[in-house]
Amino acid sequence: MTFSSAKITWFIAAFLAAASSAPFVLAQDASIDKLLSKLPPPEKLVKPPVQRALQQSDPAIKDPIVGQVAQSLGARNTAQALAYSRKLTERYPRSAAAQFLRGALALDIRQFAEAASSFRTAAQLQPNMVLAAFGLALVEGEQGHFAAAMPHLRRVAELEPNSFVPWFALSDCASHLGRKQEALDYARTATAKGPSSAYAWLQLARAEKALGHTEATLNALTKGAEVSPDSAEMLAVVGFGYVNLNRLQQAIPPLERAARLAPRDFLVHSQLGYCLMVVGQTDAAIAQLRKGASLAPKSYGPVWEHLGLAYQKQGRHQEAAKAFEKATQIMPQLPLPWQHLSQEYLALGRVDDAKRAASHMRSLPSRPVSAKQQKL
Repeated sequence: MTFSSAKITWFIAAFLAAASSAPFVLAQDASIDKLLSKLPPPEKLVKPPVQRALQQSDPAIKDPIVGQVAQSLGARNTAQALAYSRKLTERYPRSAAAQFLRGALALDIRQFAEAASSFRTAAQLQPNMVLAAFGLALVEGEQGHFAAAMPHLRRVAELEPNSFVPWFALSDCASHLGRKQEALDYARTATAKGPSSAYAWLQLARAEKALGHTEATLNALTKGAEVSPDSAEMLAVVGFGYVNLNRLQQAIPPLERAARLAPRDFLVHSQLGYCLMVVGQTDAAIAQLRKGASLAPKSYGPVWEHLGLAYQKQGRHQEAAKAFEKATQIMPQLPLPWQHLSQEYLALGRVDDAKRAASHMRSLPSRPVSAKQQKL
C-alpha cells in the first residue's frame, strides 16, 4: 500500500496551512476513513510547495527561468517545468530553494530518485529547511516505504515543534505498518499540538477505532465536531456513532445540526428520523423520514420501514401500508418489513393481502439482522 497522490497533496497543503494558520476544509463524507481519504485532488500536489519555494528570499527565485517554470505549470506541463528547474539548479547549485523546487516537480511525476536527491541537497544546503525534510518523507511515503518516511517526519517535528502535521503523518505511517499503539500515541500528540484541527481528531478516532476503543473513538469524533461546528460531515459521523452505540437521544443534536447544514443528505435525515421516532417524537420523526425517503425513494429501504413504523404509531394505517410496501420492494429478502405490511393490511381489513404478505414472510430464510443493519 502506498500514499495516494491525494494524501500527499493533503500532507503538503496541511503543512503549509499549519505554518500560515490557514483553516482546513473538511471532506464531504460521513465515514472516518473516507473523511481522511477524500482529500484535495492530485493536480494540486505541486502547487503548494512550489508557491512556498517561490516565496523564499533566494536570488535563484528572481531568475527568468522561474517564469518559464510557472508558465509550464500553468499549461499543466510538469515535465517541461522540471526541465527548466534543472537548468535553474545548474545555474544556482547552492540554492536550497531551487533544489526544493526541482524535488517537488520531480515528485509530482514520480521521478523518485531525482526528487530524493534534490530534497537531500536542499537539506544539506539549508539544514533547517522544513520542507526539504518533509519532501524526503513524501518520497518514501509515496512508494509505500512508511518506516523510511518516519525519520524524516521526526526531523520535521524537531524543526516545527508546534505543528501537529508531522505527528499526524507519523500516526498514519504507523497505522500502515500495523503499529496500532504507536499510531495512537502519535495521534494523541497530534491533537495536543493541534487541538483546533479536526483532521488531528479524526486521526485519533481512526487510531482508537483500530484498537477497538469504541468510547474513545466517539470522544475523538465529538472533539472533531466541536472544532468544526459548521461541518455536516463531522456532525453526521458523531451522530452515526451514537446511533451505532444505541445512544439515540445523544445522536439527535448533532444529526439535527447536520440536517440543517446538509439538507440533501438522505442518510442524515433518515437516521435523525429514526432516532426521533424511537424517543417518541413521532411528528418530527415523520417529517425527517419523509425527507429522507424523498431524497432516496428507490435505494434506501430502511427509511421506508421506519416511516411505516412512525405512521403505525399514529394509527395512520393507509400511509403505513404504503411505506411498508416500498420497504418490501427495496428489501424483498428481509422478513420484518413483510411482517409489518401484513399487520397493516389486517388493520385495513385487507385480509387476503395480509395472508399473502405473511406467507411470503414465512417463505424467506431466517436471517438475523444486526442492530446496525436495522438502523442504517
